[in-house]
Amino acid sequence: MTLLPETARQIDNQVAQAQAEGHVPSLVLGVVRDGALAHLAVAGEHPRPDLDLQYRVGSISKTMTATLVMQLRDAGRLALDDRLEQHLPGTALGALTLRQLLGHASGMQREPEGDWWERAEGVDLPTLLAGVTADKIAYPPHTTYHYSNLAYGLLGGLLERLTGTPWAELLADRVLGPLGMRRTTYAATEPFARGYVVHPWHHTLREEPRTDTGAMAPAGQLWSTIEDLGRWAAFLADPDPSVLAAETLTEMCAPVVISDLDSWTGGHGLGLELYRDGERVYVGHGGSMPGYVAALVVHRASRTAVVGFANSYGFGITTLARRLLTSVLDTEPPVPQPWRPVTAAPAPEVAELTGRWWWMGTSLDLRWDGGDLVAHVRGERVSRFTAEGTDRWRGRSGPENGEILSVLRDDDGRATAIDIATFVFTRSPDEAP
Repeated sequence: MTLLPETARQIDNQVAQAQAEGHVPSLVLGVVRDGALAHLAVAGEHPRPDLDLQYRVGSISKTMTATLVMQLRDAGRLALDDRLEQHLPGTALGALTLRQLLGHASGMQREPEGDWWERAEGVDLPTLLAGVTADKIAYPPHTTYHYSNLAYGLLGGLLERLTGTPWAELLADRVLGPLGMRRTTYAATEPFARGYVVHPWHHTLREEPRTDTGAMAPAGQLWSTIEDLGRWAAFLADPDPSVLAAETLTEMCAPVVISDLDSWTGGHGLGLELYRDGERVYVGHGGSMPGYVAALVVHRASRTAVVGFANSYGFGITTLARRLLTSVLDTEPPVPQPWRPVTAAPAPEVAELTGRWWWMGTSLDLRWDGGDLVAHVRGERVSRFTAEGTDRWRGRSGPENGEILSVLRDDDGRATAIDIATFVFTRSPDEAP
């Protein structure tokens, strides 16, 4: 799927304007729809961007580290409410849990001991752990949102200790390889864009070092291309179950903490940043390393995303990516899936349940969609129920997610009422439950 010519022109113009006004040596953004790159917008000549040019992704690396943690959780190797020291002894951090670390709700300080880790050669895991003392806790857990790079260095250490495999190898085996992200690497691999600081007064370029961040690599080490980052965005919109279960990724997108208490426009899930834009919620992450910034913004409901890179530190690429994503969705809303008739009628005992039911003057319509019962309350609130036994259905989405729908029958076996979590619906608004 490609964008309409006018939409593509608007995207190209916004990217060109942002590059010119932001004094960025090179800038590239891609629009992803339905699992594929739908449009590429590039600006700048130092170097000229293309699909295969690597940039540093920075903290977008954290989204992949979090995915590895969730894989181990799904495999029964750990629980999110485990204390970190259960799996990484000697961290002296008391009751801090993996969930708190993933969601930046632990209160842990942002950076590890020593020189600024993003611009200095990294240390090994024992050295990193030696600097993790109780005074690294800035706030009690869940007191406030407090972003922590250190937390993800420790989560990477946990992955290595638990699996016996270095983080980079684990990532390549369990995520990058299965998703075909062949140009996402630990170290820069030609062709790659050099990263710069642009002088504010005479606009000359100072090339930044490309460090190996060692034990802090899980927080921001990776390099990637717009093509590969597009693959990662497509995965976050519609995950490959061989890498991560869809329900697990949905769990990662639920807020652990709200980062903007004044207007509730931002939060953090399990390794993913959450952004509210009007009535839409986007997931993703920003990234920065010396000389580089990166953006990953995904609207899961429409399977649409914007990904981007620039090779100048401090450029507001995530804000630009969010604006472009909103522009695409406003201009080209997703085409609804076509209605298709159900090929097989439900069993008589299921067909009997369809139609309108009443509780306290409130209507509930039950429809059969070929496999589940779908409940509509006042035509607005929609819940889906899956059969779990004779006359017993389990809510799988919507307001009744997790609740039980039971069928009540008279002595002749006729369905007279349905009970949803003790709320009893009858066939007539005049009947008392």
